[in-house]
Amino acid sequence: MIIGDYIELSRPKHWVKNGFVFMPVPFALAAGAHLDPLAFALGLISFCIGTSAVYSFNDAKDAERDRAHDTKRNRPVASGRISKRGAYLWALFLAAIGVILALETGRIGTLIILSVYLCVNLFYSFGGKNVPLLDVFLLSAGFILRVLLGCVLLGVQASNWLLLCSYTLALFVALAKRRADVIKGLDGAHRPSLLGYNQSFLDQAMGITASMTIIAYALYSIEAVVLIPHREFAALPFVAFAVLDYLRMAHVNKAGGSPVDTFLGSPALLISGVGYLVATLWSVKLP
Repeated sequence: MIIGDYIELSRPKHWVKNGFVFMPVPFALAAGAHLDPLAFALGLISFCIGTSAVYSFNDAKDAERDRAHDTKRNRPVASGRISKRGAYLWALFLAAIGVILALETGRIGTLIILSVYLCVNLFYSFGGKNVPLLDVFLLSAGFILRVLLGCVLLGVQASNWLLLCSYTLALFVALAKRRADVIKGLDGAHRPSLLGYNQSFLDQAMGITASMTIIAYALYSIEAVVLIPHREFAALPFVAFAVLDYLRMAHVNKAGGSPVDTFLGSPALLISGVGYLVATLWSVKLP
C-alpha cells in the first residue's frame, strides 16, 4: 500500500529519539521557566517531521548501498516500492511542513535549530558520513540540537552540564552504532567511514564516552542548584545502569546497530528510563 510505504519511509518509530527535547524540561521548570504547551507541542512536531524529511532524503540517496544490506534492502526506496524521485519530493514536502510548524511556535530559535539540523544532515549525506569520527560527531550533533530545541521552547539557556551529559551520551550511542556495523562485517562498500574503524578502537571509545557520561551526570548532580538537598543522586543509579547495560548489550549481544530498536527491545532500558523520570521529578524543586 503506497500510503503505508510513505509512512514507513518517514520512520515514525524513530521519533523516540526526539525524547532528547524533553531533557531540559524538569530542570528548567524547577529554575522557574514557563512551559507553553501549544508552542512546545508545535516545536516537537515540527522537529519530528523534519527528522522524517531527513530519513526520506537519506534513503533515496543511499538506495543503491542499502540494496546490499541484509535489512536495509527492505526499505521502501531500496526495495523499489517508492522511486527515488518520489522519496526526494516527499522529503521536500516534509521539510516544508516542518518549517511552517516551526514558524507557528512564535520562537525564531525553533526555525534556526530545525534549519541547522537539516543543513547538518545534508552535509552528512553529501560526504560527512564518509569521514571516520566526523560521522559520529555529526550524528551526535543531532541529539544536541534536540536538547537545544527543548531549551528554546522553554525560553531558557542550556546549561553546560546539560550539554556535556547529553553530548557524551549521544557520542556513546553513535559509536555503538558504528561498532555494530564493524561486528556485522560491513565494509567500505557500504559505508566508506568504516575503513577508518576497527573493533578495538570502538571498544575503547565507547568505554571512554560511557565513563564521561556517568561522571558528568554525577558532577552535575553535585553542582545543580535545582535539586533538593539529599536527593541529588536519586537519578544517578538509573543513568549508570542504562549506560552500562547498553554497553553490555553492545559487547554481549552485538546490539546497538539501531539505537531505537535496542532501547525499545530492552525491558531493562525501558524500566531504567521510567525510573530516571520518576527519580528526577522527585529530586527537582518543582514549583
